Amino acid sequence: MSAVIETHELSKRYRRVTALSDCSVTVPESRICALIGPNGAGKTTLINLITGFDLPDSGTIALDRQEVTRWGPARRARAGLARTFQQGRVFGELSVRENVELGALGVRAGAAEARRRAEELLAAMELAEHARLPAGELPHGEQRKIAVARALAARPRYVLMDEPAAGLFEHDVVAFAHVIRSVRDSYGPGILIVDHNMALIMEVSDRIEVLDQGRLIASGTAEEIRQNLDVASAYLGASGVISEPSGV
Repeated sequence: MSAVIETHELSKRYRRVTALSDCSVTVPESRICALIGPNGAGKTTLINLITGFDLPDSGTIALDRQEVTRWGPARRARAGLARTFQQGRVFGELSVRENVELGALGVRAGAAEARRRAEELLAAMELAEHARLPAGELPHGEQRKIAVARALAARPRYVLMDEPAAGLFEHDVVAFAHVIRSVRDSYGPGILIVDHNMALIMEVSDRIEVLDQGRLIASGTAEEIRQNLDVASAYLGASGVISEPSGV
């Protein structure tokens, strides 16, 4: 695999707290990987380090074999790395189409190209009929889709999603799982998802990495992780193996 994001022994401390310790993960192109763990495990810290919103104390990050550890977020975005944020905010007063166009403009696409990409993505995500509406008027689940479309407008090779299902109703999670699979199948980026919704994670992931107290404790397929007792103990307080997903 030559097209990958790779972290090698990343560590990060905030004063006396070790947020991440010797963390090595790989996200190949055209694969859906997930990062799970209890609150405070270091998941968002890892996302921030990969996307350049924070810098590690030690370790390296490579994008397609090129080290990018000290690059800023904008330079990483131009190299093919996109992110959706935990809050999933849209620019409420801008139209749905304008929100998506911003993703392309942010990587220096021209206005005409940005509009073309936005129209293509809105059609793919069944948002075209809302293109002229203020984004803030759409339901929460649709706003999540706008955030994904905006990230894809940058034509990334990799998309990192921080809690994309936060606040969604169960029926919205079902639809969102379809969106994530469609993104992978239609556009081919490598996807790294951080989310607490285990039904979503178990349904869409090709591979799952598990963090606990800043350290990776397990890696495998959904079935392997579901049956891993160390994961159950760390993630569920020793309450048993992770249950089967339902409804996704």
